[in-house]
Amino acid sequence: MTRAFFLGLTTGGVFFAGTLYWITNVMAFYGGMSTPVAVLVNAMLVAYQALYPAFFAVVFRRLVLGYGPRALIAAPLVWVATELGRTHLLGGFPWVLLGYSQVTTIPIAQLASLFGVFGVSALVASVSAAAAGCLATRDIRARVQSVGAVAVLLTVTAVWGSWRAARAEWTREGEAVTVGLIQGNASEAQRRDPPQALQVFQDQLRMTRQAIGAGAELVLWSESAMSPYRMDDNPEVAGLLRRVAREGRVPILVGSDQVVRGRPDEWYNAAVLVRADGSDGGFYRKMHLVPFGEFVPMRRLLFFVGPLVEAIGSGFAAGVDPTVLPVAGHSISVAICYEVVYPALVREFVLRGSELLTTITNDSWFGNTSAPYQHFAQASMRAIEEGRYLVRAANTGISGIVDPYGRVLERTDIFEPGVVVGRARFLKTVTPYARWGDVFAYASVVAVVAAILLARRRVQ
Repeated sequence: MTRAFFLGLTTGGVFFAGTLYWITNVMAFYGGMSTPVAVLVNAMLVAYQALYPAFFAVVFRRLVLGYGPRALIAAPLVWVATELGRTHLLGGFPWVLLGYSQVTTIPIAQLASLFGVFGVSALVASVSAAAAGCLATRDIRARVQSVGAVAVLLTVTAVWGSWRAARAEWTREGEAVTVGLIQGNASEAQRRDPPQALQVFQDQLRMTRQAIGAGAELVLWSESAMSPYRMDDNPEVAGLLRRVAREGRVPILVGSDQVVRGRPDEWYNAAVLVRADGSDGGFYRKMHLVPFGEFVPMRRLLFFVGPLVEAIGSGFAAGVDPTVLPVAGHSISVAICYEVVYPALVREFVLRGSELLTTITNDSWFGNTSAPYQHFAQASMRAIEEGRYLVRAANTGISGIVDPYGRVLERTDIFEPGVVVGRARFLKTVTPYARWGDVFAYASVVAVVAAILLARRRVQ
């Protein structure tokens, strides 16, 4: 068991070090940490994430002891069980799940409309399991059977997925809406300097007028686009935005911090809707906060991250309601920043009546790394799962529009200012995943537990 654990831990460590390397720079540059401390904190996160592949290795070894090479059949289910744990335990951090590797392979990615990203993860894991089966046995017949079964599964999925994407019936249903996405490309340093901050805000107003002039019927600004101003206590600045909405007769969704005065004050990372007449249309408060970005978990234990605690202050409070917002007789939802990597939360928006998925983010923290691309890919999977158009406004990119089949219709480059104007649709259709959620993932957990219990009896 020990050898299996450390093999899994090593595998996970290599994978997550290669995909989460950018966190070190975020903590050092924006969190005020020294580089060694930032490396240490990131290493702790990588080590924690690596525990899940280690758990996979331990469980799988137990199954092999009980069932022999046939246990490879259960490998995809064990892997999905660990991903489900990574999504929910200790607040969850479901970054770069295995299934996201297929989001640009449109035929295969359609499986997410049935079983979510976890179903796609299982399919990818089954291919690896078949390859491992070929190495684990010299029985030619067993090799042919395992490879053949997976080949059939892949072929059926690809043929069905190709048919589904080619049919594209949801691109012709619902009411069309032209969306304008504002990518201001403002650095954090610019926002902290008053003269530059005002210029950034005015630039976004200008870009909004440009989008409206190009036919936008709904405009999205990015997460924290109002910073350092706020809609709730900067009436003069907010009035300029309301005026643009009134003049263009177009609703504007904008990222803005909110403060609820009290003892102590509560701060929220929020999205505020300004109606076409300039009035308030409602707001959504971010529910899944970013650890070490919007709050510091286990402050007393992690005493050495003092500079980061000071940079974040008391942190943000978490919202408690998956609010949907009214736009032109329809309902839209907003996932702020990395909330979009939580499938269950986005599904909850759809169950609340969301007809268009929107997500706003400020990925400037990531720098010129792979993180913005990882983030956009994960957001795109939500469109397939829920059968909705997804529109994304990101301060420094990637901003874009994704159709209900995961096809990217519009997108920007990173670290370039830009205005995207494109078509989406309000949809009320429901995918099997939207209806049933992560039933497959939870069933995988039940199956794995049952297999472990039966394996114990066989070993005894």
